[in-house]
Amino acid sequence: MVEGVSHITFIVKDLERATAFFTAIFNAEQVYDSQDKMFSLSSERFFIIGGQWIAIMEGEPLLERTYNHVAFKIRDEEFAEYEARVQALGVDVKPPRPRVAGEGRSLYFYDHDNHLFELHTGNLADRLAHYAR
Repeated sequence: MVEGVSHITFIVKDLERATAFFTAIFNAEQVYDSQDKMFSLSSERFFIIGGQWIAIMEGEPLLERTYNHVAFKIRDEEFAEYEARVQALGVDVKPPRPRVAGEGRSLYFYDHDNHLFELHTGNLADRLAHYAR
């Protein structure tokens, strides 16, 4: 039986730059750095973001940008703070998609390796309730 998501891994060209990205935007707590040890396919670092294990591994970045993404939940009153963090890094921000009232707000942005992230203020229960109306 599946218990939940174990971890999410992102392949990044530069571990230092990706570490700066994850810590500046998500307040990621770094809990592991492989340094010169090779237990996996390449050098890697592990972080905790909102209780979730996130891994980054050194490798070639994605060649194309898509709408595939990971969304992290934030409180609505923190939206402007997170928007400022994203803008301070100078990463590409994607315009939000049209929304149905009550879905919550979203901020979409790409990292330096073409991964799309979303910071979202809504939740599934509210979205389903609004879709049912």
